[in-house]
Amino acid sequence: MTRSVLFDTETTGLDPKTGDRLIEVACLELVNDLPTGESFHRLVNPEREIPPEATRVHGLTLEDLKDKPLFRDIADDLVAFLGDGPLVAHNAPFDFGFLDEEFKRIGRPKLDPARMVDTLVMAKTRFPGGLNSLDALCRRFNIDLSERGTHNALLDCRLLAEVYIELTGGRQRGFSLVDEEGGQQALPVISYAVAGQHTPRPIVPSEAEQAAHEAFLEKIKDPLWKAE
Repeated sequence: MTRSVLFDTETTGLDPKTGDRLIEVACLELVNDLPTGESFHRLVNPEREIPPEATRVHGLTLEDLKDKPLFRDIADDLVAFLGDGPLVAHNAPFDFGFLDEEFKRIGRPKLDPARMVDTLVMAKTRFPGGLNSLDALCRRFNIDLSERGTHNALLDCRLLAEVYIELTGGRQRGFSLVDEEGGQQALPVISYAVAGQHTPRPIVPSEAEQAAHEAFLEKIKDPLWKAE
């Protein structure tokens, strides 16, 4: 069993090196690359103004965040949730950069870059030259975008989790014939009947249908089943 965490951030701008700050972080727990339902979500007071152009993206103002905790107040819980496994994000260097700068401000170590899994890189590899934003990938995989207005870190995580499943082929994993210990698994039993609503009906051809089939077979020249 492999645990990883998929995460997303919202920020006051594009560059943490010039003073932009994190204002929202959301994480989803994955086990074997599939969501477990466990999540982490916090809004953060950035201790600075939020430019109007950033608010247009995520819909958050400083007034919305003035009573929220500072990053230092959520850091312990965030680090605990992130654990020590892979960290999945779309355009991951952006999110890593903001978290690293926030950790640096409070004297904590940066994230190990070896943990980074970038779904944008995965998408570009699979669809070179295509549109690979989160919205574009959702449309490509027919993932419902109806709830998405302004950017929201938790909703974006949920959408990205669905995209990630598609990019990794996760929906097919139940069909694996080899278990995690290397042994053979029993083939899954697949039933298309709904309990109480379907009774199997054998299809038996009529004498006329059988005669027509035999007549059709007689038209085939040198059939293999008559070879000696």
